[in-house]
Amino acid sequence: MGRIMWEYCGMARTNEGLAMAQKMVQELRDEFWKNVKIPGNSADFNQSLERAGRVADFLEFAELMLIDAQDRQESCGGHFNERYQTEENEALRDDDNFCHVAAWEFTGDGKAPAFHKEPLVFENVKLTQRSYK
Repeated sequence: MGRIMWEYCGMARTNEGLAMAQKMVQELRDEFWKNVKIPGNSADFNQSLERAGRVADFLEFAELMLIDAQDRQESCGGHFNERYQTEENEALRDDDNFCHVAAWEFTGDGKAPAFHKEPLVFENVKLTQRSYK
């Protein structure tokens, strides 16, 4: 999972790579649930069960990160989508459409999460295009 996220949802990403990574993470999650084996019994503190739960959480979180990255059609901060860059190859922001906090709500297994957004309001800072040159 780490390699998938690094390769396709890392510092630079593409829409095609994000879609491919989402499919790969879904397949990995299906394989995990199909093959997970947890030794022990209910009378003991079971660290294997705890670790398996964490892996399951990370798989869900990875898929959600990919959904969010696909939804954000701009480049800003850690969201550098190669499709959205200036002529000088700098991140191209879209503050009109993406100046918000994104929150995703679980709606059930096999269902798409619900998207909620809260606008960001800056009173003391002016949003500007960054340049790293």
